[in-house]
Amino acid sequence: MYTAQQRQREAQKVTLVGSLLDAILGIAKILVGVVSHSHALIADGVHSLSDLATDFMVVLVLRVSHQEPDEDHPWGHARFETAGTVMLGALLIAVAGAMAYNSVGLMFSGETLQIPEWPALIVAACSIVSKEWIYRYTLAAGKRLKSDLIIANAWHSRSDAFSSIVVLIGIGGAMLGWIWLDALTAVLVALLIAKIGWDLTWKSIKELVDTALPEQQVRELEQAVRDVDGVISVHSLKTRLMGGQSLLEMHIQVESHLSASEGHYIGDTAVRILKTRFDDIGDIIFHIDTYNDNLRLYCDTLPLRAEVEQALKDAMTEVHPQLQWEQLSLYYIKARIELELKVDNALLARCGLSGNAVQQALRDHLQQHYWFSSIRLWLSPGDA
Repeated sequence: MYTAQQRQREAQKVTLVGSLLDAILGIAKILVGVVSHSHALIADGVHSLSDLATDFMVVLVLRVSHQEPDEDHPWGHARFETAGTVMLGALLIAVAGAMAYNSVGLMFSGETLQIPEWPALIVAACSIVSKEWIYRYTLAAGKRLKSDLIIANAWHSRSDAFSSIVVLIGIGGAMLGWIWLDALTAVLVALLIAKIGWDLTWKSIKELVDTALPEQQVRELEQAVRDVDGVISVHSLKTRLMGGQSLLEMHIQVESHLSASEGHYIGDTAVRILKTRFDDIGDIIFHIDTYNDNLRLYCDTLPLRAEVEQALKDAMTEVHPQLQWEQLSLYYIKARIELELKVDNALLARCGLSGNAVQQALRDHLQQHYWFSSIRLWLSPGDA
C-alpha cells in the first residue's frame, strides 16, 4: 500500500518520463511534417505537444491532490485530481476542434495539396511504437496507484498512438495518389481525440456530482457487511468516488439488547472486512441501529432516559419508599421501550420484598405510560 508521498513521487516520475517523450515526438513531427508536406503529421505533432502541456498540468495537480487533509479540506484534496481530469479532457476536446477546423478548411480551400514525402512515414511509424510503449507504462502505473488522472493521461498517450496509425495510413495513401487522404486523416485524428476527451470529462463530472458506484458493486459491498457475525441488515448505503477511492456511508442493524460498545465493535469489524476485501475503499462512515429506521419502526415522541427514570422512580416509591435500582438499560423497540433493571437482592430482603413481586408491581404501575412495553428484573449478588 502506497503512502501519499510515495504515490505522488511515483506518479510524477511516470508523468515526467512521458513528458520527455512527448516533447521529442511533438517537435520531430511538426518539423518533419513541414519539410515533408504532411498536414496530418503536423496535426499529430500538435497533439503530441498537447500531451506535453497536459503532462505539466498533471504534475501540478498531483502535487496539490496528495496534500494531507487540512482545516479547509477535512476530506483531503483528492477532488483536485478529479477536477484536473476534467480540465485535461476539455483540453483534448479543444485541441481536437482546432485540428478538425484547420483540416476541413484545407480540404475545401481549393488549393493544390502537396504530396507527403517518405520521412513523414518514418516519423509516424516511430511515433506509433513510442506512444504505445508510454501508454502501457503509464497505464500500469495508474492502475497500481489507483489514479484516474494517471490513467486518463495514459489514454491521452494512446490517443496519440492511434492518431499516428491513422496518420501513417493517410500519408501512405496520399503518396499513392490520394492526396486528399492526408487532410482527411487529420480530421479523423481530431474526432478520435474529441471522443477520448469527452469520455474522460464525463466520467470525472459524474464523480464531482457524487454519482453512486455501479449497482453490482454496491450489492457486493452490502453482502460483505451482512456476512459479518452480529449484523442483522445493512440499509441506507450511500456510495461515491473521490480521487479514485470509494467512500461509503451506511446504517448497520444489530440486536437491540447489545451494548453500545459491542454494537460499535461489530461496525468496526465490518469496516475492517470491507477494507481488506475491497482495496479501493477510502473512508467509511457507519451508524449502528437497533431497528431498521427506513421502515419507521419507532415513534418520534418516545421519551428519553430522564423521563423514563422519573416514571420508574415514582413507580418504585409506590412499591416501597426505600426501593431503588443499581443499573437501568432501555431498549427502544417497535415504538415502545423495554426496561431491564438490576436491583440489590439484599435491599429487597430488607424491604421484605421478592424479585417476582417487585417486577409485577412495577409492571402494573408503568402500564399507564404509552411508551411502556415490558420490564425485566435482575437481582445482585444473587436471586432471591
